[in-house]
Amino acid sequence: MRRSKTQKLVQNIEFRDLEMVTSVETRVQSLASSGIQSIPKQYIRSQDELTNVGDVFEEEKNEEGPLVPTIDLKEIESDDKEVRERCRLELKKAAMEWGVMSLVNHGISEELMDRVREVGQRFFELPVEEKEKHANDQGSGMIQGYGSKLANNDSGLLEWEDYFFHLVFPEEKRDLSIWPKTPSDYTEVTSEYARQLRGLATKILSALSLCLGLEEGRLEKEVGGLEELILQMKINYYPKCPQPELALGVEAHTDVSALTFILHNMVPGLQLFYQGKWVTAKCVPNSIIMHIGDTIEILSNGKFKSILHRGLVNKEKVRISWAVFCEPPKDKIILKPLPETVSETEPPLFPPRTFGQHIEHKLFKKAQDALSN
Repeated sequence: MRRSKTQKLVQNIEFRDLEMVTSVETRVQSLASSGIQSIPKQYIRSQDELTNVGDVFEEEKNEEGPLVPTIDLKEIESDDKEVRERCRLELKKAAMEWGVMSLVNHGISEELMDRVREVGQRFFELPVEEKEKHANDQGSGMIQGYGSKLANNDSGLLEWEDYFFHLVFPEEKRDLSIWPKTPSDYTEVTSEYARQLRGLATKILSALSLCLGLEEGRLEKEVGGLEELILQMKINYYPKCPQPELALGVEAHTDVSALTFILHNMVPGLQLFYQGKWVTAKCVPNSIIMHIGDTIEILSNGKFKSILHRGLVNKEKVRISWAVFCEPPKDKIILKPLPETVSETEPPLFPPRTFGQHIEHKLFKKAQDALSN
């Protein structure tokens, strides 16, 4: 039986389900360093997608309009109950109105964050032949490793980025044979960062549970707990782009995860679609950006938002971000609005699905949208 066009598209959409590029010539980093003055047509996005795409450095300086919230987590563990409660209310407000925030005093040292940035950047500075030793290969089922994204829509458009993708926690589920051997401290640094991020995830999930009027450990249990919740890191490398007004580093999307934590090299580029407009996030020193993902949006029955966001590029500086997706097991848990979040006036907004089924649903919808455009 022949597959429909939609079925074929579903299998070729999100980066984890794509056939990955393995040819050196197709790496965006190699393309950018070749001296080109204009980008190939497959990187030029549609006019609809380029709405509000401008100079990210000027955008970041703009003090007018809404600002992504900054949450000081030091206060969430205060001995003072009122201080603690005030911080939770700020977290709740940010999760309900934005679904994204910059976390400060999160408990991860500036030194460790700097080391994470250093080892990731050093990997991408390796000769391309060295990086290719870690190339992923969708054809053989290996989705972890070094890659560049192929077209994920019917028009064949590409994103201006290369990446390195790998599972980083729990430790017993890692495949260290995929991890870079150079720089030599990559595994040590990334492992420690993943361990500390896992602790931060527990802290956030506990606070969000209390914000919903649930028991403190409820949300963590619902997304798999310490044994089943996995952390997957995607280091996004956005080279300088000669025509940034025509390209996107990452196209508009929401994260399927429970939570996503993002570290970056202080080069702006993250944009959020807030109240009908694209807002450029400011680079807050020593912060980690956190997104509420689809999983928590579903469990909270839409009370917490999974915000649409995208990545811009520029012609002056390389941007690198370290996104860690905290994801429930694909098939073991049924995701649906928790009974405590549902009432006669607030019926369930999402049907019961496993995490894997939710991903398939998003891909199928995206494929249908691509066919209709």
